[in-house]
Amino acid sequence: MSAVHPTSPGLWRLAWRRLRRDRLAMGALAVVAAFLLMLVLSASGLIVSDWEDEVAVNYAPPTMLGAAPLMQGAAAAAPAAEQQTTPVNVFDPLADEIRAIRAQQGASTGGAAPDMYGVTDPLAADLAALRAQKPAGAAGSTQGKRATLPFGADKWGHDIIKKTIKGGETSIVVGLVSALLAVVLGTVFGALSGYYGGVVDDFFNWFYSVFTSIPSILMILAVAAVLQQKGVLTIVLILGLTGWTGPYRLIRAEYIKHKAREYVLAADAIGASDWRKMFHHIFPNVSHVALVQMSILVVGFIKSEVVLSFLGFGVPVGVVSWGSMLNEAQNELILGMWWQLTAAAIAMALLVTAFSLLTDALIDALDPKGVQQ
Repeated sequence: MSAVHPTSPGLWRLAWRRLRRDRLAMGALAVVAAFLLMLVLSASGLIVSDWEDEVAVNYAPPTMLGAAPLMQGAAAAAPAAEQQTTPVNVFDPLADEIRAIRAQQGASTGGAAPDMYGVTDPLAADLAALRAQKPAGAAGSTQGKRATLPFGADKWGHDIIKKTIKGGETSIVVGLVSALLAVVLGTVFGALSGYYGGVVDDFFNWFYSVFTSIPSILMILAVAAVLQQKGVLTIVLILGLTGWTGPYRLIRAEYIKHKAREYVLAADAIGASDWRKMFHHIFPNVSHVALVQMSILVVGFIKSEVVLSFLGFGVPVGVVSWGSMLNEAQNELILGMWWQLTAAAIAMALLVTAFSLLTDALIDALDPKGVQQ
């Protein structure tokens, strides 16, 4: 019987062992997994497919507040509004008398009364007939709509919790796809620059210096202004094409270090091509750097999408994201409607915090010098 020789675990298995011992990291991983599951269910239409339904009255408060405070305020404001009479022209003291005389003339002739400028509305009789035929049950547009919701409603009566989940789908997709694009570009550029060196390295270093010499927010806004087209794909291109500099710098340094090691020299001795040495031999040994960079960029790009949508360069009308929700909430705060801002801010803060904690744990777990069995 041949003896079974034990094999040492690889980097990824050791990293997973260390990650499992970190309870905070596993909690963060569970939160991130929950958000990703929510993303899949929302994109497939299994949940919140009816988020655009007007299920409540405008600005319906959360259930814990109740509708009484708002209804009492509206009832108190109604008599005051009825008692207040604003003249059509405050500079003409005879405007009211002239309007009354023309109304009497219209009543005596059986036609529509002209306005203060002497213009008669030809559709006045038809509109009056339509209003008379309107069913009694349809007098109020809020009939059948809820006065409160568990997390409140926006100005159109959409459920805030459903809107937050749907907005999270857009923001998370933008963060993940943009980070993937930036890491792929940074890895390819860094591999070419670090492996070949010379003129290739000088070119990519010059290209990197051009991008990093401009503040990131100004670069993002400049690219957004040039594209002049709103949409999720546009935001992904903006963030992905401007965010590759961080992965490039680290991947380039790793390739410079690894290209002179024995396993690469051995691959060169057996006739391996440059492409095979770069991405089949070296890249698996530096892939943990790319993974950590991607997790860092996801957090940054989610926040960047919020900033772009808040400034009006983000998602178009009809597409909801956490940034567009915050953009709407800035006007609602003046009216005292805080629940949309709170829902979007809590969801974004929870995901960003979990991703940040998971990133820190990944950095520790994937450190070859610190990984222990």
